[in-house]
Amino acid sequence: MFGIGGGEFILIILVVLMLFGSDKIPEIARTLGKMFRQLKHATDDIKSEIQKSAEANGIDTNSLTGGISEEIDKVKQSFNDTVDSTTGVDTNFTTEIEKVKEDIEEITGPIKRQF
Repeated sequence: MFGIGGGEFILIILVVLMLFGSDKIPEIARTLGKMFRQLKHATDDIKSEIQKSAEANGIDTNSLTGGISEEIDKVKQSFNDTVDSTTGVDTNFTTEIEKVKEDIEEITGPIKRQF
């Protein structure tokens, strides 16, 4: 949650308790709840106004988001086609590694050190 660990969360709660006291915590929580509810309603109102103005101007927002979703799906599919599902490594990358290994073996074959 927001990059906060369990210990940090407990420390924050202790500091809040020491600053405000246990009798003020429910009031603070109610106030924060009201603020978040108002914020949510305000963002919903803004979204609906944008949607209405887009429809009034003849812009189809569903086709815009649909096109973006299609492009994202194409990229995901092309990525999944090039990645080996068992190892999670790009198959082109493993092919290149094998070619380099073969080249090294070819070059160093007669020169290998004897221990």
